[in-house]
Amino acid sequence: MKVDELTGMARKLRREAIEMLFVAQSGHPGSAMSTMEVLVALYFGGVLRHDPSKPDDPARDYFLLSNGHACPALYVVLAQAGYFGAKELKRLRRLGAGLQGHPHRGSVPGIEISSGSLGQGLSVGIGLAYAAKLAKRDNKVFVMMSDGEQEEGSTWEAVMYAPKKKLENLVAIIDKNQMQIDGATKDVMPGLDPLADKYRAFNWHVQEIDGHNFDEILPALTAAGKNDGPSVIISQTVRGQGISFMAGSEHWHAGAISEEEYQQANKDLA
Repeated sequence: MKVDELTGMARKLRREAIEMLFVAQSGHPGSAMSTMEVLVALYFGGVLRHDPSKPDDPARDYFLLSNGHACPALYVVLAQAGYFGAKELKRLRRLGAGLQGHPHRGSVPGIEISSGSLGQGLSVGIGLAYAAKLAKRDNKVFVMMSDGEQEEGSTWEAVMYAPKKKLENLVAIIDKNQMQIDGATKDVMPGLDPLADKYRAFNWHVQEIDGHNFDEILPALTAAGKNDGPSVIISQTVRGQGISFMAGSEHWHAGAISEEEYQQANKDLA
């Protein structure tokens, strides 16, 4: 897809994510909005090697959503890509439904990891990437994390280990929307920044991008994985991007969307 088509796709899928969250009357809209462009670029921008008709193909690339609360964005992307029917989106967070409040591997095709307990995704990604190297396969492994997740000690154990094994097939993506459940990351954990320098100190290849700009996202994703070791893309985003009352708000980590807010979001995303 061309950049203008990807932009339109992101806007369309934001509307679908807001609709499913409104119907569910619960969920995590903030990070679903901030991660959307990167997910669209991965699945529709010619980056991720995947086939919805063969979701368990051993030759596929892997995408792991470590910050599982952002799953409404992943769900709409997977439905658009053809992994499951769009009608499933209306069943978000219902008892017995495939689309749970946090991703569960085996619930629907395309979900590679059960996640939501933060700080685990990068370690799983390292296991997949190292296994692929040992088997002499060319699979790439993309792991998306939140910036709040960088406060987890388990994350930094994984950050230290990946360069040791020279995992050039591992790409971490940090959705740096500068918010977490308790507020702004700069207030909750002032020592988080400078984040890029920390990854460089651990021998990662680092790129910093505007995570809402496809002209920056696509080249960064294409360049990642072409180095002697792991890559990280620090994606600067806005929580609730695209929605006037939600953008940059500390309130919208999670919450029920009212009828008035739903109508306003649709206007903003029209």
